[in-house]
Amino acid sequence: MQTNIAERLKHSPQGQEAESILRKCVHCGFCLATCPTYILSGNELDSPRGRIYLLKQLLEGNTVSRNTQQHLDSCLTCRACETTCPSNVQYHRLLEIGAPLVEREVPRNLKQRLLRTAILNVLPYRNRFTPLLRTAQAIRPLLPTALRNKVPARKLNTAAARPCPVIPQRTMLVLEGCVQPGIDPDINFAATRVLEQLGISLITTPKAGCCGALSYHLNQQQDGLNFMRRNIDAWWPLIEQGCEAIVMTASGCGTTVKEYGELLAEDPDYADKARQVSALTRDLVEVLSNEPLENLQLSPTDSLAFQCPCSLQHGQGLAGTVEALLTRMGFELKPVSDNHLCCGSAGTYSIFQPELAIQLRLKKQKALGNSGADQFVSANIGCISHLSEGTDNPVRHWIQIVDAALESSLNTN
Repeated sequence: MQTNIAERLKHSPQGQEAESILRKCVHCGFCLATCPTYILSGNELDSPRGRIYLLKQLLEGNTVSRNTQQHLDSCLTCRACETTCPSNVQYHRLLEIGAPLVEREVPRNLKQRLLRTAILNVLPYRNRFTPLLRTAQAIRPLLPTALRNKVPARKLNTAAARPCPVIPQRTMLVLEGCVQPGIDPDINFAATRVLEQLGISLITTPKAGCCGALSYHLNQQQDGLNFMRRNIDAWWPLIEQGCEAIVMTASGCGTTVKEYGELLAEDPDYADKARQVSALTRDLVEVLSNEPLENLQLSPTDSLAFQCPCSLQHGQGLAGTVEALLTRMGFELKPVSDNHLCCGSAGTYSIFQPELAIQLRLKKQKALGNSGADQFVSANIGCISHLSEGTDNPVRHWIQIVDAALESSLNTN
C-alpha cells in the first residue's frame, strides 16, 4: 500500500512504525472472514481492512470524524485478522498508534468521559475493585435483573490446602492481577495446588498488580506503561534471585506481559528489564505442558468444551495447546464451532459496546451448548465472566477442572 504520512508524524518512531505496517497491507481481504464485527455488520469499515483505511487517512493528515472514532471503537482487538493475514500486518499496533490521535481530535461526550474515568480509577486497582464488587454481591438479590446479571456471584476458594508429597524444588512467580482476585480467587489457588504436586512453588508479590493492558487499550498509554514499570520493579528482586518463570493464569494479561519488551523498548531505564520479563513469561498451559503429568494420576470423567480466548490463540499463538494438554490428562474434549471468533468480552469492550458484545456472547454460548460437553472451560477471566452471564451452565478456568479431578483422585487413593 502506498502511503504519504503527514509531516508532523513522518519522522517520529511511531509514524515510521505505522508507515511500515501500512505498506505491508495489500488489501487482500483474507481478514474479512475472521473479523467478528464485520461478520455481524457486513460493513467494510467495521473490518480490519476498512479500519486500516481509516487509520491511513488519519496518519496522512486528513480530517477525523466521530464516525471514524466509532468504527475504531467497535474493534475488539481480538487479533484474529493477524492470525489470518498472509502479509503479517500487525494491525493491533497500528490501532495502538492511531487511536490516541483520534482521541485527541474527537472529544468524547460527558457520559463517556465519566464512564472511562470511573473504569480507569477502579478496575486496575484490586484494593478498590474488590471491595466495590463485594458490596454489589451483597445486595445482588435486590438488584434489577439486567444489573444483577452483570454482577458475578461470589466465588470462594473451593478446596483447602492439601498435603503435598512433593517438596517444591522450583519457584515461579504468578501474577495476581487486578480483577481476577475479586471475581474468582480460586483460579490462582487451583494453579498453586496443581503445580505443588509437580514440585513447583508459586509465589506472589503484593506490589505487582494490573498488567497495564486496561489503561493502555483505553488510550491512557502512559498510565499503562507505568503499571508495567511497577510490575517489573516488583518482580525484579525475585528474578535476580533466580525465579524460573512468571506464570500467567489469565491469557489476556499474558499477552500484554509478553509484549513488555516491545512496549518499553524506547525506555532506557526499563528496556532491558522489560525484555527479560517478557522472555520469562509463560502462560500456565506452557508451564504444565512441559511437566511429567503422569505424576498427577488423574481419572477425569467429565467431557469438556474449551473456549479458546483470543488472547491465547491470536495474541500468544497458543491455539490448541490447552486442548492438547487436557486430552493428555485424560479429559474428553468436545469440538466448539467457530472457536476462532471472539466471545465479545475483549477487556472493557462489553462495557462500551454492549449490543455487539451480547450478540457475540450469545453466539459463543450457543456453540458451547451445541458441543454437548458436560462442562465449559476457558483461560481468561474476562471471557469466563462474560460467558457465565445469563446462563445456568457457567464457564470455569480449565485449571479449576484439573484441580477438582486431582482432588478426587487423591481422595480415591
